[in-house]
Amino acid sequence: MSQFKNLFKQTAIYGLATVLPRMLSFLLVRLYTDLLPEEEYGEVSIIFSWIVFFNVILAYGMETSFFRFYNKDDSAKVTSTTTVSLFWSSVLFLGGALLFRNFLADAANVDVEYITYTIWILVLDALVIIPFSKLRADGRPMYYAIIKIGNVAVNLGLNVFFLLYLPKLAEAYPGSFLATIYVRNFEIGYIFLSNLIASLLTLIIMLPHYFRISWHIDMKLWKTIMRYGLPIMVAGIAFAINETFDRILLEWLLPADIAKAEVGVYSACYKLALFMALYATAFRLGIEPFFFSHAGNESAPQTYALITKYFVIFGSAILLGVVVFADILKLIFVNNSAYWDGMKVVPLIIIANFFLGIYHNLSVWYKLSDKTKIGAYISIIGAIVTLVLNFALIPYWSYMGSAIATISAYGSMMLISYFLGNKYYHIPYDVKTIGGYLALSIGFSLIYFYLFRENYYVGGAMLLLFMLFLYKNEKDTLMRIARRK
Repeated sequence: MSQFKNLFKQTAIYGLATVLPRMLSFLLVRLYTDLLPEEEYGEVSIIFSWIVFFNVILAYGMETSFFRFYNKDDSAKVTSTTTVSLFWSSVLFLGGALLFRNFLADAANVDVEYITYTIWILVLDALVIIPFSKLRADGRPMYYAIIKIGNVAVNLGLNVFFLLYLPKLAEAYPGSFLATIYVRNFEIGYIFLSNLIASLLTLIIMLPHYFRISWHIDMKLWKTIMRYGLPIMVAGIAFAINETFDRILLEWLLPADIAKAEVGVYSACYKLALFMALYATAFRLGIEPFFFSHAGNESAPQTYALITKYFVIFGSAILLGVVVFADILKLIFVNNSAYWDGMKVVPLIIIANFFLGIYHNLSVWYKLSDKTKIGAYISIIGAIVTLVLNFALIPYWSYMGSAIATISAYGSMMLISYFLGNKYYHIPYDVKTIGGYLALSIGFSLIYFYLFRENYYVGGAMLLLFMLFLYKNEKDTLMRIARRK
């Protein structure tokens, strides 16, 4: 059980490094939706969707590849090879993207200045991928957490300053330096400028990593890493399509006069799925190094099965809890009623993120058996489902169609990964127990939200029944964990 204790400890710290920054970022949703009309928030969301897409391309699978080979080969050689590779690819992207930034701005239908900021943000974020991965591989979660939290704290502080205080200060002191840097109607620009400054400061903090490496690429190792990593990049592109491309498709497929406003409404309410996404992401950050480091243990399959079981159990409780209290949470995080029409997508998006988290746990089989190409194929199938259903449903159901596409894509990926994993790398999952918790939580969530929404007597009763069911079935295990020091 000591390995689980260490796992949960690391997951808790990585969870803090993930949850706190995301919660701070979530405060920005409140800020943006309070200050920006739906159309402008929609434009911000579309640009961030492109950032997610290009983040995957600029990383080209190097993060997962780093973990795969760090414990398998010469760690110093792996570190220098992956770092130098990402450095030069980022420099090449920077030059090419700045050269064609006017073309990119026209293609994306956004201001060229926003595109320039976006290019620099992408490059700065790519340059810290391996330094952050090295911290995780070396078991330094606290330092990792401090830097991650600091990045978002700076971003949040700058957003608050530029959007709330700078206009007031410029008006109060018209002859001051602050008045000279204030630009009227430049809210979207300040949002991306804040991100840029935060990313730059993060890179400066991580610069010592670049002075410790040998600046040499082992070409044989690099080719091996690329063969392993490129399918992961393909899978990542597919994931980016699943995660964010619906905003871009909404802009393309809806009438121009309502497109960006619909994107803004959808994006704001989509954020309420953050709690499930935080849980799944924190768990993945803690679990991924654990999976690789314990791959050689004879009991590894049983360990993975137990971990997945409890991921589903706790995730099921989070799902039901967030759905029951979604209309209270919206008052805290999206208090502008102009955005509330999008609340109808919230249960579907939370369930979709839960399916994605389960998929990440199930995907251990193809990462450990070096069958990452299959992982790419699964993700491509998910992307195809996303694209087909978005194209089919958006013209009729707008962003509700996008929500249906998202849950369908992640659900299909989860099921395909499970069935293929049974064939190539059997893990003895407790399917009956996992399926029972999953079905009960999803069933209660959908029944409550679409039939008894805001009836907290019904919602509370459902939560109580679920927790009693959990306690009855897992009491012995939970008590053993509670007693263990």
